[in-house]
Amino acid sequence: MIEKLPEQPTSPDPGRARTVLARKWAYLLSGVTVVSLSRELLDEELRGMLDTLVDSLGGAAADTAPAERIGGRLVGLGYVGEPGLRCTLDVLGKGLPGLPELQPADRFTERIALALGTLSCGFLVAHERSVLDQQEIMHLSLLKAVRDAQWNLKQSEARFDEVVTSSASGIALVGLDGRIVRANAALAEMLGHQAGELTGTLVDEHVHPDNVEVFREAMSALACGGKERVRQSQRLLRKDGDVARISLSASLLRDAEDRPGHFVVVVEDGTELMLLQGELSRQALHDVLTGLPNRQYFGTYLEAALRRADPEYGVTLFHVDLDAFGMVCNSLGTRVGEQLLVHFAQRLKAVMARERSMIARFHADEFGILVENSATTPDIDSIVRAINDELAEPFFVGGHGLALSASAGVVHRPDKGIDPAELLRAADQTLRRAKVRRRGQWKVFDRDTDAQDRRTQALAVGMAGAWERGEIGVRYRPLARLADGEVAGFEARLHWDRPGAQPLAHERCAELAESTGLALPLGDWLLRAASRQGEWWRQRAGSELPVVAGLTGHQVSDDALGTRVTRLLADTGLPPEQLMLGVPVGALPVSGVLENVTALADLGVRVMLDEFGLGADDLRAVEDLPVDIVRVDRRLAQWQAWSDSTFLGALVPLVRQVGATLVVDGIHTEDQASWWGKAGAELGTGDYFGAAMPPGELAATFA
Repeated sequence: MIEKLPEQPTSPDPGRARTVLARKWAYLLSGVTVVSLSRELLDEELRGMLDTLVDSLGGAAADTAPAERIGGRLVGLGYVGEPGLRCTLDVLGKGLPGLPELQPADRFTERIALALGTLSCGFLVAHERSVLDQQEIMHLSLLKAVRDAQWNLKQSEARFDEVVTSSASGIALVGLDGRIVRANAALAEMLGHQAGELTGTLVDEHVHPDNVEVFREAMSALACGGKERVRQSQRLLRKDGDVARISLSASLLRDAEDRPGHFVVVVEDGTELMLLQGELSRQALHDVLTGLPNRQYFGTYLEAALRRADPEYGVTLFHVDLDAFGMVCNSLGTRVGEQLLVHFAQRLKAVMARERSMIARFHADEFGILVENSATTPDIDSIVRAINDELAEPFFVGGHGLALSASAGVVHRPDKGIDPAELLRAADQTLRRAKVRRRGQWKVFDRDTDAQDRRTQALAVGMAGAWERGEIGVRYRPLARLADGEVAGFEARLHWDRPGAQPLAHERCAELAESTGLALPLGDWLLRAASRQGEWWRQRAGSELPVVAGLTGHQVSDDALGTRVTRLLADTGLPPEQLMLGVPVGALPVSGVLENVTALADLGVRVMLDEFGLGADDLRAVEDLPVDIVRVDRRLAQWQAWSDSTFLGALVPLVRQVGATLVVDGIHTEDQASWWGKAGAELGTGDYFGAAMPPGELAATFA
């Protein structure tokens, strides 16, 4: 049996023992004092002190100088006062005898006691020196603060003197007895006195007798603390006996002990102030360029005019717009446009000179006319015609003779209780309707038409929210061959399924989206949905039939259309030849559309001219553009049902002559399909071949 040898005692690690003692020292010291070092740096600093102290204790002879320096260094660590010294002596007194380097402990007891005493002396000497230094610094700081305060006081007094002397307002320093201690030149000038004549006089002597009591009561309330500041419109007596109308404000100055000292009275010339206030008020309510009342003033006047309107004749509101004003500014410059507006304002004044009316400029080239009707007031047509007759006379500016026209929206004899803002809105909307077709026209507000327009606009602005809620989806209808009715493609169409109301078809959705600018994002979404669906049919059902998507005018004129379609084809994987995009013929004259059509053809996408047959240049567009498919507008398909079809019969051969495939939209009956097939059309869309439906319901077609 092997006998186990006894374990040898492990020699203590001096470095580890010092580290533990230094950390304990740092931990306890930071608990009773405030030092400027972090915990890690404090550990490192105290470990260095401990190393120096232990080395001095273990030397051949006792050296107390390091311990004294350590005591001074402790003071430099931060706010280490008496608690820090007690902590240090306690930690080192107990910890030093236990260090391996200071063994046996009996041998080093005397040296340790001597070192700690020397450390205490060094600490006390350094602490006393630190206190003296701080007192010296505080003394110097106090002296500097006193000098700075005296200097600032002199500067403040100099600045006050400068402000009082140079101020355009009258300023007076008044004692509690009511006598003027000091007054600037501006106040003396306002009251017709020489500089210095006001000093020593009573303020009451310069106040008009009718206002003296009111002034005295206000100053008494100021002196007793009832008010912090007094503001009054006053009348002061000038030296020559005249009365000066002024605006006066007074406040109380207090001394360092918060006792009342003096009054400061500031006087401003009320005459100029009232003139300035009147001018500012006029500018706030009038157009700067024409001098006419502005919309704000007009609205206030309108409210009062409605209340006092004659029960029999009422009032008439005209919202007038200067036609082609933008063309004048763009071609001849804004200065010419401004002169034209001034001329137009003068002409309106001339036309309405005999009527009780107000003319205002709303903004840009739009004006408002409110006529308070009487038995002799001309009818609406006569007033608008008179305005346009005045504008028809050439107005020469900068060598240019300008003759324009004006359009107007008219609200005749509105109800007295109508809200002025609603009345202005009705006139504005009526003006927009008058300018839809031609210029120089006018329309009278029609309640039913306005209600219909508001419903349409509500639909348009609510379309984005409906799209977000998932109410707008994509459905697909067949593109069929007229010869046998076989499916030749599928057209993607928008469908708005409105809760509690009739659904809206593609054409209506596109029209609403065009009116609000939603056509671009919604059209992109439709294209992407159609392309993904086409690719799904190609992958799952082996379909090579094209997917058709009609573009709106906004989409086809978008400069980034080619980039959008390129990215779409790359993302969905649909071959370009299986995507057919419809381009409305009416959008071809718009800048950039022809370039977009060419770019689409270069991508390999099939381009179809949509809404064909309604324009004089439609056939030329087929010849000039890289397209080989045209779709006859659905209105022509319906025309065939009640016309002799002579025009349509001639249209088809012309299209075939240029080599284009003819598609007919809006075929709803067998007779229409038969007629167009015999006429030479090849493809058709419409309810006769199937209504638009969700993609899942088209599975039977592929089966």
